[in-house]
Amino acid sequence: MRITRILKLNPKSTRNQGLRAAHGWRQALPLLAAYGSAALLAACGGGGTPAPAAPALSPAAALGEKIFKDASLSASGRMSCATCHAPAAAHAQTNDLAVQLGGPGLDVAGFRAVPSLRYLGSTPAFFFAKDGTATGGFNRDGSADSLLAQAARPFLAAHEMANGDAKTVVDKLARASYAADFRKAFGDNVLVDPDAAFLAMRHALQRYQLENTAEFAPFTSKYDAFLAGQLKLSDPELRGLALFNNSAKGNCAACHPSARGSDGSAPLFTDFSFDNLGVPRNTDIPATADAGYFDLGLCQASRPELAARSDLCGAFKVPTLRNVATRRAFFHNGRFKTLREALRFYVTRDTNPELWYPVVNGLADKFNDLPPAYRANVNTSEVPYNRKPGDAPALSDAEIEDLLAFLATLSDGYAP
Repeated sequence: MRITRILKLNPKSTRNQGLRAAHGWRQALPLLAAYGSAALLAACGGGGTPAPAAPALSPAAALGEKIFKDASLSASGRMSCATCHAPAAAHAQTNDLAVQLGGPGLDVAGFRAVPSLRYLGSTPAFFFAKDGTATGGFNRDGSADSLLAQAARPFLAAHEMANGDAKTVVDKLARASYAADFRKAFGDNVLVDPDAAFLAMRHALQRYQLENTAEFAPFTSKYDAFLAGQLKLSDPELRGLALFNNSAKGNCAACHPSARGSDGSAPLFTDFSFDNLGVPRNTDIPATADAGYFDLGLCQASRPELAARSDLCGAFKVPTLRNVATRRAFFHNGRFKTLREALRFYVTRDTNPELWYPVVNGLADKFNDLPPAYRANVNTSEVPYNRKPGDAPALSDAEIEDLLAFLATLSDGYAP
């Protein structure tokens, strides 16, 4: 049950040593009971110290940066990793499209909204916790167990860089301006074996994301400065923080822990679990023109252990909320374009379903992006989803504004 997640913490921080993938973490620490006081600043470890200078990237990581930004590695010659994961947009998309366009002509639509690549370095490989909670893994469905594995699909998928196979990717790399540096780092003959070269490319990308913490895990938000005791949050921000953690109001911290780890590590605002929120169908995704098309998330991941887990159909990875205020498409299908709209959906999904779902014969067709057989999987037991038509939403409009104020403090690059 999700109630156990209130005690889940982030993996141990390795910010000063370069992030590494964490496995098997499971610690407990109660959430802080009060916010906005001097006592809180002390409890959160006030008196922060300046971060040490970032170490130089290793040769592999430096190559990873070049690969990440190289559009010539795509079939179109116009799409790189950075196209959909722009550094200026917290390594997420720069537009409000539900799905991005790729392929040789940049006209092939994808299937899911682009997630941010920030703060992924501590994501554990997929596992089931002792309480049965599906946890970890990369991609929105947890289908990859490492950044190394995650990096394969974008190069090959028909709706992304569309290379088709490893040899096609490596042939392009062999013509890149940094091909000689690649051979120097991974061996003179590395480009002769497409599979070995493709593995080395993905290793370089992984090293780039893990080593370049200044870009991929900067922890430079206003909230980080608050936790370090360097400033006070405004009254609306403090009220929003209290609502965020209040299990009877926003209840956000149940899946997005906001407190420091027991080792003092900064919160990642995700417990790496999965949830089924019954997000409305998004007809902006071309695939939905087929009435039989459904993106079932976790249960469709290529994992033998999930073959019989129909109860997981419709569940998607809980993302970090860091930089959420900078996003322009929300949830796995990009159904909402603003954070305010996403929050309103959270709290009125069950009190006023007609606001979000098509009305059929006078009744809202709730959870219409799932086949009827899987609609019972949707989370309807936890706050704020435990409401019925006619009930008051868990948050008022004024409280949503306060919560928005707090969430804006999670954006990187804060300058007092």
